[in-house]
Amino acid sequence: MRRSDRRHERPRPPGRRGDRGYVTAETAMVVPVLVLLTGLLVWGVMAAAAQVRCVDAARAGAREAARSEAPADVLSAARAAAPAGAQVSVQREGSMVHVRVTVPAPRFPVTLTAEAAALAEDTVGEGGGGP
Repeated sequence: MRRSDRRHERPRPPGRRGDRGYVTAETAMVVPVLVLLTGLLVWGVMAAAAQVRCVDAARAGAREAARSEAPADVLSAARAAAPAGAQVSVQREGSMVHVRVTVPAPRFPVTLTAEAAALAEDTVGEGGGGP
């Protein structure tokens, strides 16, 4: 550096070093945190989308079961709408049909579950209570 360039520099207080390198150190600390935060946000969006797909699959299966479709058709409709690797179960309790869709923990750190129930159409009008 030339002597004429040094005249325009601010004098430093005695015993104090310059601020060079601090931005690099701060960036090196913040970037991994930002990457981790971004990864968690992406995982959260993926988990929310999978939960919505579970709800849709349970509803689709319940609609099929309510129309008294074959059990294979009910499972097929629910599995088509469910996320990959989902488990589908259909259970009938009286006039109600319950469809449960579950995505087990290996895919996500939490188990995603949705259940839908529908009144079976073949039971409508039963009960003998008329006007």
